[in-house]
Amino acid sequence: MSGAALLKSSASELDLDRPNIEDYLPSGSSIQEPTAKLRLRDLLDISPTLTEAAGAIVDDSFTRCFKSNPPEPWNWNIYLFPLWCCGVVIRYLILFPARVLILTIGWIIFLSTFIPVNLLLKGHPKLRAKLERFLVELICSFFVASWTGVVKYHGPRPSIRPKQVFVANHTSMIDFIVLEQMTAFAVIMQKHPGWVGLLQSTILESIGCIWFNRTELKDREVVAKKLNDHVRGADNNPLLIFPEGTCVNNHYSVMFKKGAFELGCSVCPIAIKYNKIFVDAFWNSRKQSFTMHLLQLMTSWAVVCDVWYLEPQVLKPGETPIEFAERVRDIICARAGLKKVPWDGYLKHSRPSPKYRERKQQSFAESVLQLLDNK
Repeated sequence: MSGAALLKSSASELDLDRPNIEDYLPSGSSIQEPTAKLRLRDLLDISPTLTEAAGAIVDDSFTRCFKSNPPEPWNWNIYLFPLWCCGVVIRYLILFPARVLILTIGWIIFLSTFIPVNLLLKGHPKLRAKLERFLVELICSFFVASWTGVVKYHGPRPSIRPKQVFVANHTSMIDFIVLEQMTAFAVIMQKHPGWVGLLQSTILESIGCIWFNRTELKDREVVAKKLNDHVRGADNNPLLIFPEGTCVNNHYSVMFKKGAFELGCSVCPIAIKYNKIFVDAFWNSRKQSFTMHLLQLMTSWAVVCDVWYLEPQVLKPGETPIEFAERVRDIICARAGLKKVPWDGYLKHSRPSPKYRERKQQSFAESVLQLLDNK
């Protein structure tokens, strides 16, 4: 048998093994629509396995934004293991007690000063606000020192000016502490329970911070009004917003909410990038309390990061708030080396309903059909 005949025979055998898509489509008598439209719709209907596979791919692309990737273990042989043991002793028995002492001293100094200022200077609002800003920056500096924080700031330090808002990518609640030690920002943040919530409702409210609750729909209108009022105040602290709305693992960036970009003021991007060589600063709030997250940082070697204060941006003519948000996200991602993904970070807390997914699938199918019709 010749080579050509052999190839032809092999191709014929392969064709026999291939499934015939036409066998899965309705018979000719039931066809009421154009062939291209019928085939696409019926293929979507009769492919639950493919739909599940596509869903798994999407879920993997989404969940990787919220995964902490531990470094590869290096204490795998008899030569390195003793060094690792020495490191554990230093971190837990020397550095950790020293850091606890530093943080304790910081709280003693802060509380012994903040309480008198808050109670005795009510008749002097400007002086009181100035001292409270300084004290909040001071306690945040003690927090950073308790992690042996090595933070390098790039660009001009933010100043108090009306009609401006600062936005930053979000890796952990310590982002706020890292930024706050340089400038007393008023931040918009999810209301937390426990000791963090106590600090929010007492100390942080003194610098104009705004709290919200994701489960309360009516909070949106109240928060929107507070934001508009805050950015127009001449003496208010600079407003800081994390538009992703949730902590992402500092490798990716999820969609920015448009609220910060429809306030009618200039938007100042801030890019934060952590160096994972000493510790992973990502806080997975679903698996770890913030207290345990702080203990992890305090028992590590150091928290190392870079902060870039980038050029202020304004809404361009004809640009929508969503397009404005994406443009600012591009700037932050380019500076911090983050990968953009088209996911809403709120899906981390609540998955979409079946009706919502069905509408999205129908919209996608109609878009594909329109492309086929154009061709």
